[in-house]
Amino acid sequence: MPQAPPPERAPRKAVLLRLDPAVHDALARWAGDDLRSVNAQIELLLRDALRERGRLPHDAGPLPRRGRPPADSP
Repeated sequence: MPQAPPPERAPRKAVLLRLDPAVHDALARWAGDDLRSVNAQIELLLRDALRERGRLPHDAGPLPRRGRPPADSP
């Protein structure tokens, strides 16, 4: 039985973020421990903070899957 194609995603927003080098280093170590990129770690932390405060929009898409995309994706 063929699978339905995944739903279309809205393009991701790019944000320039200036961080203290020590904070960036700590985030990079934490991200590495969790096998994530620094960008993915920051998004996870922001989503957790929004969720805890009841501010995460209901229409916020899921976090992108980690790892290499499937071989059949463009």
